[in-house]
Amino acid sequence: MADRSDTAVTPEELRLLVQVGERIATIALNRPEARNAMTKRMRNDLCAALRSADADDGVDAIILTGTDPVFTGGVDLREVAADGASGNLGTDKRQAEDPAQACRDTAKPLIAAVNGTCVTGGLEIALSCDFIVASEQARFADTHAKIGVIPAWGMSALLPRAVGKRMAKEMSATARFVPAEEALRIGMVNHVVPHQELSARARALAHQIVAATTPATGATMALYDDGEGLSFADAKALEDRVMGSWTVDTDDMARRGLGPPAS
Repeated sequence: MADRSDTAVTPEELRLLVQVGERIATIALNRPEARNAMTKRMRNDLCAALRSADADDGVDAIILTGTDPVFTGGVDLREVAADGASGNLGTDKRQAEDPAQACRDTAKPLIAAVNGTCVTGGLEIALSCDFIVASEQARFADTHAKIGVIPAWGMSALLPRAVGKRMAKEMSATARFVPAEEALRIGMVNHVVPHQELSARARALAHQIVAATTPATGATMALYDDGEGLSFADAKALEDRVMGSWTVDTDDMARRGLGPPAS
């Protein structure tokens, strides 16, 4: 019997789709027949695509999403089993990079457009983005402990910072799924939208970022990240150090109509 079209294997070279236009780079995980589980090649390709978009002078914002029906669960466990890997599933050093770290290393604003189930490594990736826009069909879970592994892409640091330590412990201990509306209520995501509007809403947010982007945008995002966990005094001291070495681009301000032209 012929294979059904919706179960056909996505060719390796098409498992990551990248589009750039209107100063926005959109990166889509495209392995729907495997629920966007990420092979080592996909992880490496995603890291490379993020670095490329971050270095592209024609890009001001990046969107990361998945091909329906899910966002991703992270590592492809079948590939791990086939390789005979043991130990921590997130730190297979054999030619595999950490995509969550690549997200955190991205200086340009990075939006996760979560279109469906987002679990474990996928949740680490989403939480490593600057913003999360979720479909009403999205749901979130941490199943590391349930399958007997320890997270390696940052879950123990990312999740409590997003939802608080008590909720993070509950999610990891129970492996329960958090629906999109609850994720919004507990501060895990920025917005929840009807599923058919997800792409448009993520692009609208990206366009707002593009319109407001200046040389200070990346530095401001970095201040939030670098100041996280510091006392107010230390975070303010960090801000003072950055501002003390910052050169205001008055020509850019004048072009935008935000100040007097440079003398």
